[in-house]
Amino acid sequence: MRKTALFFLIFFVMSSLFASAQSYRGQGRMTGVVLDQNGKPLEGVKVKLFSVKGAAGFDLTTDAKGEWKAPYIRGGAWNIDFEKAGFTPKKIAVTIEESFKNPGIEVRLVKFEGLIVSDELKAGLNQGNQLFADKKYDLAIAAFADLVAKNPDAYVVNKNIGNCYFELQKYDQAEEFYRKVLDKEPANAEIMLLVGNCLANRGEDGKAMEWYSKIEFDKITDPNVLFNLGTAFYRQSKFEEAMKYYKRSVELKGDFLDGIYQMGLTHISLQNNAEAVKVFEQYLKLDPDSPKAAQVRSFLDYLKKK
Repeated sequence: MRKTALFFLIFFVMSSLFASAQSYRGQGRMTGVVLDQNGKPLEGVKVKLFSVKGAAGFDLTTDAKGEWKAPYIRGGAWNIDFEKAGFTPKKIAVTIEESFKNPGIEVRLVKFEGLIVSDELKAGLNQGNQLFADKKYDLAIAAFADLVAKNPDAYVVNKNIGNCYFELQKYDQAEEFYRKVLDKEPANAEIMLLVGNCLANRGEDGKAMEWYSKIEFDKITDPNVLFNLGTAFYRQSKFEEAMKYYKRSVELKGDFLDGIYQMGLTHISLQNNAEAVKVFEQYLKLDPDSPKAAQVRSFLDYLKKK
């Protein structure tokens, strides 16, 4: 009897552990690609996925194309860490749906040129990123500033400090720290965009557009940067310019839903209704079931009745 009881106790414990370990399982699917700052795929990036609802997760590694796939996962909030030696770690949070296709996730890691990323530096970056994700911006600023003070070659962390000030709506300070990165990398398109955003949020639209115009179009390979630039022009009612950036973002990433959606809206603004119909129909092929898809269908109904 004792052996039987012990067997069932062990079975129960092991089953509970297995259930806990598998609590992130579901019918959802998540895919992504990790690139360097020049748009080249990064192989061997450690992707650490953690389901908030399931309180469990697992690790993946990117392949030669920089790609990773996570099938059969539960819906809800997920925290994802990206780590590779010699690159700044990155932490993001996403929400996964099980009922329809989730868009692919593109992440870019910035390389520390000539800098050895020690365990201490990595830990400090992770701490700062977590504080930022938790919206504890003042504490994140202190953590990032301490890293830069101890590691002067890690000047790119000034961007993180700038991002914190931007979220605090302290645009003067944000610009100051973005410019510290530009001092080292004067052709950095992403930082030019961020400086322009600071000016735009201060109401200096003319100066903001001057900064946006400095960015060489042909050298931008990040769909997100192109999208943000297009949106900057869109908000200024410069729809032809906006279209150029949106179109390029979708050329670089064919399933870039935000870019496709904004292309449709821009065509409407340009009164290119036939083109808007084509673009919105393309959107629905990629994303037929989301709340935004319902909005796209309403646009199509309106356009086809005109």
